[in-house]
Amino acid sequence: MSDLLILENIRAGYGQAVVLPDLSLRLAQGRSLAVLGRNGVGKTTLINTIVGVTRRFAGTIRIAGQDVSRVRPEQRAQAGVGWVPQERNIFRSLTVEENLTAVARSGPWGVKRVFEMFPRLAERRSNLGGQLSGGEQQMLAIGRALVLNPKILLLDEPTEGLAPIIVDELLKTFVRLFRDEGMAAILVEQHAQKVLGITDEALILDRGTIVHAGASATLREDSALLERHLGVSRKPSAPKPKPGRPQPAA
Repeated sequence: MSDLLILENIRAGYGQAVVLPDLSLRLAQGRSLAVLGRNGVGKTTLINTIVGVTRRFAGTIRIAGQDVSRVRPEQRAQAGVGWVPQERNIFRSLTVEENLTAVARSGPWGVKRVFEMFPRLAERRSNLGGQLSGGEQQMLAIGRALVLNPKILLLDEPTEGLAPIIVDELLKTFVRLFRDEGMAAILVEQHAQKVLGITDEALILDRGTIVHAGASATLREDSALLERHLGVSRKPSAPKPKPGRPQPAA
């Protein structure tokens, strides 16, 4: 399986501040990657660097063999980058359908297919973006990225601040995209357990440096590593009864 995304010795940040001192990674076609880490370790900066909205001091970025290190974000989108930022960036004054048609490019993902994946958006196709709930806006942001027909989908904290029922719905959508559709993706998430069960690979960032990389399934079972780098504790055992207290009948 050939590499779709290659980052080599990337040094990037904002202004004069370096957030990623020397980062390299590869992602093969059809593979999904979870990017984990505590707040402020460079997860969003990694996504933004691939998109092209940070300052790159050194290093190379290739997408499907094309060097995009020096090109603008819109050219990277044309090269195959689909981006769902934390801010969602939908057009609040356009309808749901207009949000999708305004950016759509030819390919298998069109407005009809997005509506099939998110029936809630189909029901609200005439509503303005600003009239949608937070979960609906996130669905629309994902739909806008899909109608670009990207080679790789970048999702930055897509479940943040959403109700649990919406989170579950989005996670099922990601399973379909990653497993059934075979879409390559990078999914940034602070809460490991949400994404380790649905991605192929995972890495942990600390101070802009990759401190762990491997299979998501393996990391999911390594509670010591999760606790050390992410603060994810083992599931607490049931408390022992106090001496002298009568025990319930079996």
